[in-house]
Amino acid sequence: MTTRWGICSAGKISHDFAVALKTLPAEDHQVVAVAARKLEDAQEFARKHSISRGYGSYEELARDPDIDVVYVGNIHPYHLKACLLFMNAKKNVLCEKPLAMNTKEVKEILDSAKRNQVFLMEAVWTRFFPASVEVRKLLAEGEIGEVKMVRSEFGIPALHIRRLVKKELGGGALLSLGMYCVQLVCMVYNGERPESIQATGVCLETGVDETVVVTLKFSEKRMAVFTYSSSIQLPNDAIIVGTKGTIQIPARMWCPTSLIVNGKETQYPLPEPCLPLNFHNSTGMRYEAEEVRQCLLKGLKESPVMSHSDSLLLVELEDEIRRQMGVVYSQDCQ
Repeated sequence: MTTRWGICSAGKISHDFAVALKTLPAEDHQVVAVAARKLEDAQEFARKHSISRGYGSYEELARDPDIDVVYVGNIHPYHLKACLLFMNAKKNVLCEKPLAMNTKEVKEILDSAKRNQVFLMEAVWTRFFPASVEVRKLLAEGEIGEVKMVRSEFGIPALHIRRLVKKELGGGALLSLGMYCVQLVCMVYNGERPESIQATGVCLETGVDETVVVTLKFSEKRMAVFTYSSSIQLPNDAIIVGTKGTIQIPARMWCPTSLIVNGKETQYPLPEPCLPLNFHNSTGMRYEAEEVRQCLLKGLKESPVMSHSDSLLLVELEDEIRRQMGVVYSQDCQ
């Protein structure tokens, strides 16, 4: 049975998602329709990706009876509205990360998914990479003993990108970059809530976070520390330190293609794209798409790898970091 996709938004990330789907068997995944706010954008996207239907509104996509699941690829201030639209139309949803702007919005989305009895997953694509699957396996098998420290960083010079700078576009480094560090910590510590969080850093004149260092303390004397930045290039690697060894995730820890376990390196190459990509390693989005397919085939309403409770913990930690940094969005005041 083919999983029939609808794509919401004809932007850069949606392009990469469509390219990633092409690396999977056509009998398993098919893009049936794409919707954009302007019909000509949808038609151009449809032409480029050989999609039969292009819609000039999200409402038309929601009404399309031939779609099993919608990939929501617009920017995060608009995720809440889009997710509610599709879920109220009884469509399953894979929503780009961050799922929404704050805890209140995420809870609204999760409630709607349950009420409408549809599948919903936040597209934290990193978790589904073969390298990430291997990390979870190694940790479960006790390969590096008890984990004591997680360190990661994600920093790129990106102040020329408006959506990272403008508050009304959901700007700030945390929701676009830092969240990858947060999700890694949450994954390694199995969704455990930290005992304490301390965030310190600097903000832009626009009122959004630019460069921040976060320290988390967990039970049993376990720690995590990460740095994220939208202004400087960092090494962008991660390391998980246990009582018996280490797992290193080399550069581009958010889309990993290699691991160094106790000094031994293993490569996890990605398939080549059929069209040029906008972002690094985007064919790796194939893994989250296949996860959605497998969940739908099993009749699941959420993924055990990126569950609703995982999304809730992620946004609650993000909200606390933002609170300490003094970053307030208009959505926080509604």
